[in-house]
Amino acid sequence: MTSAELLSGKVLAQRLQGKLKKELQTLKDKYGTTPKLVSLSVGHHAASELYINSQKRVAAELGIHYEHLSFEEGTSQDEFIRSLKELNVSPQINGIMIHMPLPQEYSLSRVIGTMDPKKDVEGMHADNLGMLVLKKEILAPCTALAAMELIESTGINLYGAEVVVVGSSRIVGRPISLLLMEKMATTTVCNIATSEKGKLKDHIQRADVLVVAVGKPHVIPGDWIKLGSTVIDVGISKFHGKTVGDVDFDKAKERAQFITPVPGGVGPLTVTILMKNCVNAFKWQKGEISSS
Repeated sequence: MTSAELLSGKVLAQRLQGKLKKELQTLKDKYGTTPKLVSLSVGHHAASELYINSQKRVAAELGIHYEHLSFEEGTSQDEFIRSLKELNVSPQINGIMIHMPLPQEYSLSRVIGTMDPKKDVEGMHADNLGMLVLKKEILAPCTALAAMELIESTGINLYGAEVVVVGSSRIVGRPISLLLMEKMATTTVCNIATSEKGKLKDHIQRADVLVVAVGKPHVIPGDWIKLGSTVIDVGISKFHGKTVGDVDFDKAKERAQFITPVPGGVGPLTVTILMKNCVNAFKWQKGEISSS
């Protein structure tokens, strides 16, 4: 039996960056500048710092201005929100992103709700999520968009395809289910209740396309995977000293036609999608994109 074809996020990221460089040059010729992205974090977290370094590198390669604002542990929510409001009104700032986790005492909904929707490059503001529901999305969650790019890169026909999404978070599961429904895929979203009712395996075994975003190592056995399917593994965890996904990769790759490796699949593409969102935010603010 042949192994599945690996879906490399790095390869797609390089292609997309080539297109973005051309678009950015056009914007610079027209407006005399390129977008500026500011990221914010509170405290020090190893995963966030890795992500920040990736953002700096990709932004520099593309010619997007990038600044990271680091707030000390103990910074009050009010102080953080004051800084966020200053970024909202600054004409020099086109994109804002907030690194997680935030302190437990912060209200995530209040923080996200404070952002100018036109600068929300992660697509987390209620206005942007609402536009996703209305099929008018301009800024959608980056990880969901990255997963969608990987699915579409296979060339498979999503019209009427059985698609199963495992995980219903607001940053991956819910938005990608909406993006898939736009393509007329028959989309099922599974959550903890599906598993507790003992129905998760039945759904997965029917999936022509499987998207898993749970964050638990090898929670999906490889022998559940439908023969010839496409598997997009968004999860990333440490397991016995190795970086692994939510799907048992070694067994799944013997059954799937296409599969994302972990690491190397969704992750590398997500940073480039963030930069694409920053370009879209810039164009939205300049009136080149309309939400109507």
